[in-house]
Amino acid sequence: MAAFCRVAASILKPVNLLPSALSAVRHCSSGGQYQYILVDKKGEKKNVGFIQLNRPKALNALCDGLMIEVGKALDTFEQDAEVGAIVITGSERAFAAGADIKEMQNRTFQECFGGNFLAHWDRVSTVKKPVIAAVNGFALGGGCELAMMCDIIFAGEKAQFGQPEILLGTIPGSGGTQRLTRAVGKSLAMQMVLTGDRISAQEAKQSGLVSQVFPVDQVVPEAVRCGEKIASNSKLVSAMAKEAVNAAFEMTLTEGNRYEKRIFHATFAT
Repeated sequence: MAAFCRVAASILKPVNLLPSALSAVRHCSSGGQYQYILVDKKGEKKNVGFIQLNRPKALNALCDGLMIEVGKALDTFEQDAEVGAIVITGSERAFAAGADIKEMQNRTFQECFGGNFLAHWDRVSTVKKPVIAAVNGFALGGGCELAMMCDIIFAGEKAQFGQPEILLGTIPGSGGTQRLTRAVGKSLAMQMVLTGDRISAQEAKQSGLVSQVFPVDQVVPEAVRCGEKIASNSKLVSAMAKEAVNAAFEMTLTEGNRYEKRIFHATFAT
């Protein structure tokens, strides 16, 4: 029961939002609160939070400003009692073609290490509510890492995934070496990270990176439908289920089974 209390407390803990973030709830469909993303609520019951990356000229390259805005939108949806799931998408041409190289290229080691560079990019992976990535086009570098931070990945049939950082003389810096290896296994992850090779949506599904592949124009609608299905269930129990599944990557089988049992028992108190 103590484990349940900790999980429930973290799920239900209020998020202190800035006035601008609270205002975004009222004006989320207008896009006026954000420069780099479009934010809305989808579904018949408006219970699916929706974030669209919106830097088309840069193929949705991930700059600090964009990721800060994504974090603010996620904070808003976490606070919104109507929202039970969240969809993150880009454009048909690119989910996100990588991090913004122009923004990164002049940073020194001291600036990166001392400033804990990219630390706030992990916000997607700490959201309590289930997050679905709807991927079309390029999901490369930071874009692939962003997709892997989500709980479910739906891909369009022309989507491409890759970690090409090696071609720029660096390595993935937002979980690419870790999440990709857990998703597709050591051999394929090594090949992608060491060569910069891309894989298709079909290959991504076969390897376990992607759960389903759809025609390009159906990816977002299908992701929203999946979000609606998730949102129709208990939000607390959905968050607990997500917590239990994610624990599998951090615990031994024995520890994970024990943790799952405690969460299972705790659901009878909801």
